[in-house]
Amino acid sequence: MAASAAVAGKPSASMPAAKPASVDRRRTFAFFCMVFGMFMAILDIQIVSASLAEIQAGLSASSDEISWVQTSYLIAEVIMIPLSGTLSRVLSTRWMFVISAGGFTLMSLMCAMSSSINEMILWRALQGFIGGGMIPTVFASAFTIFPPEKRPVISPIIGLVATLAPTVGPTIGGYLTELFSWHWLFLVNIVPGIFVTISTYLLVDFDEPNLDLLKSFDWAGLGFMAAFLGALEYVLEEGPNNDWFQDHTVAILAVVGAVGAIGFFYRAFTAKQPIVDLRAFTDRNFLAGSSFSFVMGIGLYGLTYLYPLYLGRVRGYSSLQIGETMFVSGVFMFLTAPIAGRLSRILDPRVMMAIGFGSFALGTWLITGLTKDWDFWELFVPQILRGVGLMICMVPINNIALGTLPPERIKNASGLYNLTRNLGGAVGLALINTILNNRLDLHLQRLHDSVNWARSTAVETLDAMTRSYQSLGSDASTAAIKTMTKMVRQQAMVMSFADVFYLLTFLFLALMAVLPFIKRPKAAPSGGGGGH
Repeated sequence: MAASAAVAGKPSASMPAAKPASVDRRRTFAFFCMVFGMFMAILDIQIVSASLAEIQAGLSASSDEISWVQTSYLIAEVIMIPLSGTLSRVLSTRWMFVISAGGFTLMSLMCAMSSSINEMILWRALQGFIGGGMIPTVFASAFTIFPPEKRPVISPIIGLVATLAPTVGPTIGGYLTELFSWHWLFLVNIVPGIFVTISTYLLVDFDEPNLDLLKSFDWAGLGFMAAFLGALEYVLEEGPNNDWFQDHTVAILAVVGAVGAIGFFYRAFTAKQPIVDLRAFTDRNFLAGSSFSFVMGIGLYGLTYLYPLYLGRVRGYSSLQIGETMFVSGVFMFLTAPIAGRLSRILDPRVMMAIGFGSFALGTWLITGLTKDWDFWELFVPQILRGVGLMICMVPINNIALGTLPPERIKNASGLYNLTRNLGGAVGLALINTILNNRLDLHLQRLHDSVNWARSTAVETLDAMTRSYQSLGSDASTAAIKTMTKMVRQQAMVMSFADVFYLLTFLFLALMAVLPFIKRPKAAPSGGGGGH
């Protein structure tokens, strides 16, 4: 009876339950080494953000030049991320990651040794380009070498790293700069980078290279993609601060980006072996997951940008103080990761995303009451809600996007998926900066109209300030006017921040409203454990 039941494909009472698929310890350890490499690559996006002033002083750079320490890294990384799928198939996961980790480590050393801003920008661009290949390679490996039943454990881990690294970047950067010097922002990568490079070389054996793909490598598509994504990233980074197309360089690169986009999409649909296979977007789950990932990029990078900006400009915090305040979100991401994994076993992913986006919305709504006096404790609960929301969202979004694709399509799709998160962050930052600038001008105008000689409160306040500056003699009235002007600008800035948080609240509520129209994803295909 047992034999016949087995032949019929039905379990028999006398047959032991099937054991879940397993992954050997060597591969598991190798994977976690790769995850650490990805952590370094994502961390380095934001690790310099709280220490740009120190780098500027150390390299005698201008205020216009110093922003390129971050911009060059982002532009180069955003080009490599979608390219990594093709390179991983050509070189194999092992060699792709070894080259990425080793090159990233070497470029980190070169950044630390830079003696001019031009050297720093060059090494940062190479660091972002070479290291960017680690990010999608880890995501692809997670969904190919591990069976579906392991994903409630693996998905929270890669989700935690992808969201925690940019969140704690300013914190780690602030500590390193305060305790040592800005050089340690890069030197800290050296020993871990060597370890990741060697361990990956010795342990990773997930697949084999396919050098025959080089014969049909789409070099034209690569050129168009680099022009498209590089120009797009520059326009989004620099546009808000340079009045968009009023700036000559921004306008020219917008045209370059448009031409590159046309060429890229043409090659993607006509080349024999396109540099990026866009057919992944025909999968409904992947399209939905990537769309939510795009918005997650706004929440992840947008809020990581807004908090330090407020604390620096309004509260006058140092890089170390900003880092300590921002650390709250990172702690609660870490604490929420195992909870998110357990919830992914029992909850509909749409319900999880609703909880996550709801947490985001509540957190940003609480900050709409922002004042110039808010500090660590006023931001404490909103940061908890942000950290929890990120992790609760990230796990189901990862699973929806990549968890239902066949293994042979995951490498390419992983690059596209990670690209959507980075582009979401770039678009989000551009919109946030534009809105902040526009609302600041509007609120300044309104406050200037209110604070005039016809308002008794304004006159009384100015008189009180003038009396407090009487020790300055004839300069007392001038000092009082400057102080009041500074107060007005500070208040306008706070009101602008509140406006942005209102808009982010509406965005996350809109995403919650869309969720009922998303179909529940089908079960993931079996095929974990990946062969060679």
